[in-house]
Amino acid sequence: MKVSKKIMAAATAVASLVGLATLSGCGGSDSAQEEHPDSIKIWYYEEDNGSQGKAWKQAIADYEKKTGVKVNFEKKTFEQIRQNASQILNSDDAPDVMEYNKGNATAGLLSSQGLLSNLDDYVTKYNWDKKITGSLAVPGKYDEKGVMGSGDWYGITTYGEEVMMYYNTEMFDKYGIAIPGTMAELESAMQQFKENGVTPLSEGVAEYPLQHLWWQLVLQKADSKLIDAYQRYDGKVDWEGPAMTYATETIKDWVDKGYISKDSTGLKAEDAGQNFMKGTYPMFFSGSWWFGRFQSDVPDLKWQVGLFPESKKIPGGSGNIWVIPERSKKKDAAAEFINMTLTKENQNLMGNAGGLPIAADPDKITDPKSKELIAGFNEVIKDDRLGYYPDWPTSTLYDELNAGLQELVNGTKAPKDVLKELQGKYDKGVETSGVKQQ
Repeated sequence: MKVSKKIMAAATAVASLVGLATLSGCGGSDSAQEEHPDSIKIWYYEEDNGSQGKAWKQAIADYEKKTGVKVNFEKKTFEQIRQNASQILNSDDAPDVMEYNKGNATAGLLSSQGLLSNLDDYVTKYNWDKKITGSLAVPGKYDEKGVMGSGDWYGITTYGEEVMMYYNTEMFDKYGIAIPGTMAELESAMQQFKENGVTPLSEGVAEYPLQHLWWQLVLQKADSKLIDAYQRYDGKVDWEGPAMTYATETIKDWVDKGYISKDSTGLKAEDAGQNFMKGTYPMFFSGSWWFGRFQSDVPDLKWQVGLFPESKKIPGGSGNIWVIPERSKKKDAAAEFINMTLTKENQNLMGNAGGLPIAADPDKITDPKSKELIAGFNEVIKDDRLGYYPDWPTSTLYDELNAGLQELVNGTKAPKDVLKELQGKYDKGVETSGVKQQ
């Protein structure tokens, strides 16, 4: 393997890693690797009834059968890993394979701190770069400063993600409202629902759903210059420009009109998804990771999906990534498991369960709804429409976006004040990370 990256000067909880030795040989490090381990430890946070959960559960069974290596699986939550990853990976409790969030502030930061294994040799061995290409490869590679898109491989995805509109077609039919195809039609539909006493959008402001909607609205007006400045620090972000202003003022307008409930400030993503499944709200803007759950959990619910009206770019990217912690002594065995999740059989299973596999055989996807979803995502990739996610640039931005948008929905801060505060926190986060604006 190649030499590990230097630890960032800004690293706090992991300052003790400065003495990390260089890697020697595939899967090797200063800690002796087990050539024939009896078991490996795997952590992920996907739901059992979701497409990834179903596929990876099968991959574990296939891996154990093929290799004879027992998998000690531990289910974690997204928040557990997001909040504690650096401490976990700098301890003896670190797993051998872990699902982790992609982006500069997460995988990029930990790779630059020396906490993640360089996977270049495994990429070559298993030809993963033949399956993970284009914009899907961007969040798997990081440079010395932890900026995505170039440098070495530190994460391997097995699926794609896109954020889209979910429509309860039964509710639309009940009130004689057409599924919207333009922004004007979307706002008209929301107004009609409100006039009938129905809050249109299911939201969870305490976690990611509203920040994804905010970012989609930014992308409605953003050009590539703004996206590159925001995501890759290539230039200065115009926080007072038309894109950021439009998104923030639109959220405020939709709250004032009752399209988004103020009560959603205390709701999490799971709450928002469950409320849509219960038929309480006719619309839900969220990720493709819900698709399989809606299919399996509420088979009688009548719904359909579509990209956000008039969207040039959409939130999304590769799925979360498999990483191998640097402290693992079972890296070769860990890499073999990752490869199991990229087999045609496992990818086909994921696709038929409502996921967005990156290496499935299209002819083996038999579920019509899943087939349509995958075809649509392939068009998004072909047209280069992925705009990534708003929390990627700094390690604290996820929480800061949630806090700022909660104040916006609560009415305790005006849009311009929310943007001013976010700009200050974004700039500070970029400075702390050691990546300077150009």
